[in-house]
Amino acid sequence: MTEVTPPEGGVFAARVMDGADLERATRRMAHEIIERNHGLEGVVLVGLQTGGAGLARSLAAVLERIEGAPVPVGLLDVAFYRDDLRLRPVTPHAITDIPLDLTARVVVLVDDVIFTGRTIRAALDALNDHGRPRAVQLAVLVDRGHRELPIRPDYVGKNLPTRLDEVVDVHDDGVDIVRAPGT
Repeated sequence: MTEVTPPEGGVFAARVMDGADLERATRRMAHEIIERNHGLEGVVLVGLQTGGAGLARSLAAVLERIEGAPVPVGLLDVAFYRDDLRLRPVTPHAITDIPLDLTARVVVLVDDVIFTGRTIRAALDALNDHGRPRAVQLAVLVDRGHRELPIRPDYVGKNLPTRLDEVVDVHDDGVDIVRAPGT
């Protein structure tokens, strides 16, 4: 883990995964998805907006390279399905675009980071508007712990125990843990 302090100071960040680590984790998760489902027949990836969208596309590309066939990818915005609508204003992050009926398919929900589990709970509710999947599995790049609901990912790129005051920042170059000074 590399400690980095930006020139403007004030925020401390530690790089915990670099670009090569992201590629290895994505490739490993893709192999696990294929193995668990005995191939990709009937498998659909659904990336949660916005963090899971890019990871879903990356997973789909790796799955296609391995198996030689494309995997359908959908995008899901769960803003209006969240259980904290009364606590804070919520605006949709992006559009929901699920290009096929999910009935009788294996849906792999994809997100960048799992924290409390509440976003995944909202995603499970939102999926009902798009059919009744045969099974729902969960793939996340980073599991940072601190669950408030009994939700556990099936595929994890990295288990990364964090403090409550830390933020996990996933970007194209890697994954950083960010913390304000004095916390």
